Amino acid sequence: MSKKEEWRTIVASSLDWEQAHASLEHALRGLAPELRGKRPTGSPHSVWELLEHIRITQRDLLDFVQNPSYEEKLQWPKDYWPPTPAPASEKAWNETIAAWRKDRMALERFTVESDVDLTSKIPRGSGQTYLRTILVAVDHASYHVAQIVGVRQSIGAWPPPKSK
Repeated sequence: MSKKEEWRTIVASSLDWEQAHASLEHALRGLAPELRGKRPTGSPHSVWELLEHIRITQRDLLDFVQNPSYEEKLQWPKDYWPPTPAPASEKAWNETIAAWRKDRMALERFTVESDVDLTSKIPRGSGQTYLRTILVAVDHASYHVAQIVGVRQSIGAWPPPKSK
């Protein structure tokens, strides 16, 4: 493996590692459906809102790096947050997790497999590089995963049950 391939693999793996903090999947594990939309006193967001915000933002960042015809369609902050504190159904919860996972894997593949020089500027951007945008996805998700853990602590739903 070349040095270039090696650092790309490290960057891609950072999208979901559990070295310095919980992964999103770990932070969501075992959360009872009735608690997914609960906002603790003094907290502006529920676990659902944070999860859906992570998914929406990651999707937009993935589109930004991959789509040569990308146009900003989402308005900040309105379009980056779900309209309700709770998912509409178990199906909506599961679909959000599946979409987040699919987009995360696509971002990992882009990071490792793309022929694009990740340090180059994104032509449709305003100075952002591909690498910076990938690192924004890492940093953004990490920040909100910590908030999910905090919400779960506040509602008495942390730590999650042990994996079997």
